[in-house]
Amino acid sequence: MKLLLVEDEELLSKTVAKGLKILGYSVDCAFDGEEALYLYEVNEYDLMILDLNLPKVDGMEVLRRIRSRDDGSNDYLTKPFEFKELEARIRSLLRRNFTTGNTVLTCGCLKLDTKRRQVWCREEEVELTRKEFALLEYLFVHAGKMTGAEELIEHAWDSEADLFSNSFRFHIHSLRKKLDAAGAGGYIVTYRGKGYCLQCPEEGS
Repeated sequence: MKLLLVEDEELLSKTVAKGLKILGYSVDCAFDGEEALYLYEVNEYDLMILDLNLPKVDGMEVLRRIRSRDDGSNDYLTKPFEFKELEARIRSLLRRNFTTGNTVLTCGCLKLDTKRRQVWCREEEVELTRKEFALLEYLFVHAGKMTGAEELIEHAWDSEADLFSNSFRFHIHSLRKKLDAAGAGGYIVTYRGKGYCLQCPEEGS
C-alpha cells in the first residue's frame, strides 16, 4: 500500500517514514501543503497522513481542496503519538475497503495477515519480501479484478522508484514462483497487455 506522509518536521517525518517502510508500506513525503497537493495530484495513494500546521498551505486547506464537500478527515491523532497507535489507525483505515474488519484475508488456500504481514498456503508459511507482500496484498484487496501493472507499481513502489526498470517483473515472477512452490500456482493470472488478477478458487478445487 502506498501512503503520503505530510509533515513539516523533517526529523519526525524521517522517523515515521522509516518505520512505515519497515512495515512494508511505500511512502512519499511532503514537507508543506503545496508539495502535498502536487504529489496528491500526480500520484495515487491508499492513505494520506496529514499534519494540520503546515507552511505555505495549512492542513485544513489541503483537506478542503481534496474534499470540496467535506472538510473532515477519516481519523485524527494528536501529537505526540506512539508509532504503534499510528500503525493501528492506518491498518484500520485501510481495512475499511474490505468487506470484513478481520486482519486475515483469505483467497482459496491462501491466507494473508495484514497485521503480522505474513502469508500462508494452508498451514505452511510463504516467506515473502516486503515488496512481494505489498504486491500480493494489493491483489488481495482487488481479488477477482484485473489490475494494471502501472497501478500495481503505483501502489507498491515509492514515486522516486525507476518504473522503467525490470524490478516489477522480477518481483511478480518471484512472487508467482513462491506461491507455486507452496501449492498456490495459477492464483495470479496475467492478462497480456492489460494486467493481473488474483483468482480465488474454492478450497480443494
